Amino acid sequence: MLGFARALSRVLVSEEIARRPGLLQSLDPRVRLVGLFSLVLAVTLSRKLWVIGVLFLVALAIAALSNVSLAILAKRVWVVVLLFTGVIAFPAIFLTPGVPLATFAGALRMTQQGVTTAALLIARVETAVTFTTLLVLCTPWTQVLKALRSFRLPQEAIAMLAMTHRYIFLLTETATQMFESRQSRTVGVLRDVEQRRMTARTAGVLLSKSIDLSNEVYLAMQSRGFRGDVHTLSDFHMQSWDY
Repeated sequence: MLGFARALSRVLVSEEIARRPGLLQSLDPRVRLVGLFSLVLAVTLSRKLWVIGVLFLVALAIAALSNVSLAILAKRVWVVVLLFTGVIAFPAIFLTPGVPLATFAGALRMTQQGVTTAALLIARVETAVTFTTLLVLCTPWTQVLKALRSFRLPQEAIAMLAMTHRYIFLLTETATQMFESRQSRTVGVLRDVEQRRMTARTAGVLLSKSIDLSNEVYLAMQSRGFRGDVHTLSDFHMQSWDY
C-alpha cells in the first residue's frame, strides 16, 4: 500500500511541476519533444565521457531553469538508474580486454578499457533518462501525446499510450482494494504455504479483473468521444521564443 501511495504521489508531483513557471513549461510541447529527444540522440551517439558530461550539465541547467528539484531527479532517476545499469555494466570491468589496473583472486583482472566502457554506459543512460524525465515532469501527458500525434505518429500507438497511462492507475487502485479486502478478512497469522496460495489466487483474480477492466476503460473512452486522436482545450502555437 505504501508503494501504491508513492506511485500516486509521484504523479501528483509531476502535474504540479508541469504547472510551474519555467524554461520548459514556457515552450511549445512540440519544441520540448524535439529538443529533448535530440539531446537524447546526442547522448546516445557520443563516445567520449567529457561530451556526455557536458550534456549532463546541460540537463542540470534545464532542470534548474524549469524549477525541477534535483532531489526529485536523484530519487527517481539517478539512484535507480545507477543501480540497474551498474549491475549490467559491472561485468564489463573484468571481461573487457585491455591494460590491467588490478588483479583479484589471481585471474580476475580489472582493465582500463573495461572501466571506461562501464563508465560510458552508465553516463549515457543517466543523462538520457534525465532528459526524458524532464520532458515527462514538465509536460502534461495529454500534451505529450498530442505533440507525438502532430509528428504523424500512428493513431494506434497514441491510443496504446493513452490507455496504458490511464490503465496503470486503475490497476493500482484495484490492487489496493483487493489488498485491503484481504487484510480485513484475515484473522491471525497464516502459514507460509497459505500465504503463497493466497498470493497466487490474488494474482489470478487481478489478472482476470484487468482483462475486464481493459474493456471497460476502452468503452469509457469511446463514450467520451475518443476516436484515436488526442484533443486538448488548448491548441499549440509557435512563438518567437520557441524558435
